[in-house]
Amino acid sequence: MERVYRRMKSAGVYNITLGVILIVFGLTMGVLSIVSGGKLLNSRKEILF
Repeated sequence: MERVYRRMKSAGVYNITLGVILIVFGLTMGVLSIVSGGKLLNSRKEILF
């Protein structure tokens, strides 16, 4: 029975770790997309059609 609890504990730790990594990755990608969008908006004056 104790082995089951150890596995459940390790699965919980892995899930929390993966969740934190995904949150950080999502925030980073969001900031990068906002910055690149701002650069595109600033450079739209230079585009000739």
